[in-house]
Amino acid sequence: MEVMKTRLAVGKTGQYSGIFDCAKKILKHEGMGAFYKGYVPNLLGIIPYAGIDLAVYELLKSHWLDNYAKDSVNPGVVVLLGCGALSSTCGQLASYPLALVRTRMQAQAMIEGNKQMSMVGLFRRIVSKEGIPGLYRGITPNFMKVLPAVGISYVVYENMKETLGVSQK
Repeated sequence: MEVMKTRLAVGKTGQYSGIFDCAKKILKHEGMGAFYKGYVPNLLGIIPYAGIDLAVYELLKSHWLDNYAKDSVNPGVVVLLGCGALSSTCGQLASYPLALVRTRMQAQAMIEGNKQMSMVGLFRRIVSKEGIPGLYRGITPNFMKVLPAVGISYVVYENMKETLGVSQK
């Protein structure tokens, strides 16, 4: 689905009539392996993202509870949103280069005659042509998309823990 989303987003107007047409054309011209382009950087990226996101979230929430909570173990929606947004930002900063490489791997087949580069080859090319800042190209819209979603997810997570009676250590 991620490959088709990328192809539909960067394709020329009218290149695909819809998601099924996109899938059919990818399969016909590139084979089944095309649907797995960017799979390795995606898997490698989720590890630092999830680890950093969860660790920073719990650290920030614990810090707030230890230093600012008054007779409550519930930090409140605003604090949870803030902790979630900051922790997600940290996770994204660590993993975004892999997400960028994944997207470029998925899109590179659309350029006629373009040599299909490996994950390492794309990293090297980006750094040599664009420098380290090139690894973060497009991160601002990604923040705008992800930060509200992650903040809301953590608020729901904490409220469900409370509703289900799951307690802190």
